[in-house]
Amino acid sequence: MFIPVPDHGRPGRPWATPALALAMIAGYIAVWAPSDAVTGRLLNEWATLPANLFSAVRQGPAAVLHPALRLLTSQFLHANWAHLLGNLVFLLIFGMPAERKLGSLRLLVLFLLGGAVANLAAAVTIDNPSRLIIGASGSVSAIIGTYLALFPRARLGVVIPLGLFLEFVRAPASLLIGIWALLQVGFAYIGPAFGEVAWVAHLAGFVFGLVFAFLQRGAIARRLRRQSGY
Repeated sequence: MFIPVPDHGRPGRPWATPALALAMIAGYIAVWAPSDAVTGRLLNEWATLPANLFSAVRQGPAAVLHPALRLLTSQFLHANWAHLLGNLVFLLIFGMPAERKLGSLRLLVLFLLGGAVANLAAAVTIDNPSRLIIGASGSVSAIIGTYLALFPRARLGVVIPLGLFLEFVRAPASLLIGIWALLQVGFAYIGPAFGEVAWVAHLAGFVFGLVFAFLQRGAIARRLRRQSGY
């Protein structure tokens, strides 16, 4: 049974997407602003560590709580500014319109659960159980999967810098998703994260988003009808 998300269908100002974006920025600053020693300690405490998770599972349910919480906290940690910026941009591009249609609480559940499932999938399949898993790529992939499943022909507004001017255009969601995928490939082979992108997390998040859309499509349709007054 899927977790129900309370929703009264009333349109309001989106708050979940900006809050998640600020949390991602705060997490990046909290980890990388201090000394290297503090950074290492915070990463070891907040990031998903497969070896720690598997060890806790063998010890029993009581030992699983903290490693399970890491599946959530690791979503707000990033390896470098490019990793953070890529996730922030596409969270805002897809998160804001998705939140207006899904509702803030449903968007928040989608982000957190999608990211947790993505990190768990990466932990299970990773070849080195001592490697830390961080980032919101799985969470953003979940939002993208849900949005694509529910609104495949949607066009989203983006701002493109043209010299000294900014041009607002509406681009097909499918095109933006293609750009997202190409950027993930680029980040995998550029900078300190070379070869360390957990592709299973991206895929698991996207598939979770598709399943979420399937399970929630009726409730979302009713919400949209109430918003339009029908």
